[in-house]
Amino acid sequence: MAEEEREKTAGGLIGNLAGKAKEAAGAVLDDQDLQREGRLQQAQGEADVEAQTREAEAEKREEEAELTEEKAAIEAERQRLEAEVTEQRAEDEAEARAEREAAEARAKANAEIQQADREKKQAEVQADAIETSGEAAQLAEDAKANELEKEARRAEARAEQSERTES
Repeated sequence: MAEEEREKTAGGLIGNLAGKAKEAAGAVLDDQDLQREGRLQQAQGEADVEAQTREAEAEKREEEAELTEEKAAIEAERQRLEAEVTEQRAEDEAEARAEREAAEARAKANAEIQQADREKKQAEVQADAIETSGEAAQLAEDAKANELEKEARRAEARAEQSERTES
């Protein structure tokens, strides 16, 4: 039973210390089995410590790999969002430019319509003035014609009277 109890020993750092104690006790007691068990327990403890160290290093590398992967995913998402923002800005700028151009075109069309209306009114005023001037000239000519006609009648009347007085 003492043999079975010796086999159930702690590993790791505690097992390493226990193995040293067993080896020292075996040397003092001149018990080769106890010394051998102590050395085996020390080796087991060292192996456990090394295994724990390697496991910790593996976990650390795994965490670093996960962190690197997470950083890469975050960077990819940042780039995607940046591209999306850039695209949205370009769309907004294009929309604003189109709105400005449409407003400028409406303003230009309105200015052309107003200019055409002014030119039309000016042409109507000129046509009215020409018509009025033409009517006035016609009236003046009619008045002159009437005056000449009256004068011609008077001249005829004088000529008739002259003929009568001579006859």
